[in-house]
Amino acid sequence: MAKGISTIGVLTSGGDAPGMNAAIRAVTRAAIYNGWKVKGIYRGYEGLINNEIKDLTTESVSSTIQRGGTILKTARSEEFMTAEGRQKAYDNLVANGIDALIVIGGNGSLAGAQIFAAEHDVPCIGLPGTIDNDLYGTDSTIGYDTALNTIMECVDKIRDTATSHDRIFFVEVMGRDAGFLAQNSAIAAGAEAAIIPEDYTDMDQLEQFINRGVRKSKNSSIVIVSESPKTGGGGAMHYAERVRNEYPQYDVRVTILGHLQRGGTPTAFDRILASRLGVASIEALNEGQRNVMVGISNDNIVYVPFRKAIKMDKPINKELINVLGVLSI
Repeated sequence: MAKGISTIGVLTSGGDAPGMNAAIRAVTRAAIYNGWKVKGIYRGYEGLINNEIKDLTTESVSSTIQRGGTILKTARSEEFMTAEGRQKAYDNLVANGIDALIVIGGNGSLAGAQIFAAEHDVPCIGLPGTIDNDLYGTDSTIGYDTALNTIMECVDKIRDTATSHDRIFFVEVMGRDAGFLAQNSAIAAGAEAAIIPEDYTDMDQLEQFINRGVRKSKNSSIVIVSESPKTGGGGAMHYAERVRNEYPQYDVRVTILGHLQRGGTPTAFDRILASRLGVASIEALNEGQRNVMVGISNDNIVYVPFRKAIKMDKPINKELINVLGVLSI
């Protein structure tokens, strides 16, 4: 057992992601297996500031692995962005006897953990919980696979209407700074194009798409657009309006999937990933690790310093862009 640790706290922060409950379950049971007490912090950092903290037991996390969302709830916290707010959070941590903190969330959540750990010398371990799959150092993040499958199923249904009416559909998906969801869902759903920030250059992606696909042989098409402002500043609506103005012969529609992508029962992949990472977070504390994100690379558990996970850009495989281009003719 790691020296000086007897009780850990666990919280989920930022946007919810399918598989977070599997991670909470794994953290809780692995900690208890190691002889530690576990306290659940509700509503993320905001709950830590407001002392919304309860004991977690093996029974507390029973029948949760299959549930979407997060049983610990989540919230954004402007107060935690201030030194005064973080001091309140630390005082509650101490009052509850919590010796180490496990944070499940995305880029902003881990950035908060990094600052908190630096200011108050609290061992913090991060688990990558975000559907965007944009954290450096891990092949996949908790929730990404489920969101990808959700998008694919939605686009399959949209395809029926697009084909029946000879329409072009622009489907907007999440991925503020990363195109993993857009690119891979486009391949999985047989879309004609994906407009993503990683492939955004001075070359007009819309013009490329029109010339390559619709003008040649196709009467209906699906284009997946990342919501990122880097792709042109207006997402799917921007590109649909351009088609209406520049190519009025085409019938255009827009579907914005929005928060639909975040919900639902986690896939087997996300349940297994979250379970492995949750157990590994306790092993990391046992090994004396601190201020790292636990990730997975080439099917192996890895520890990634917060500064790298947060600040370094995760590259998309450019081969995927080529694959979609070849298959969309």
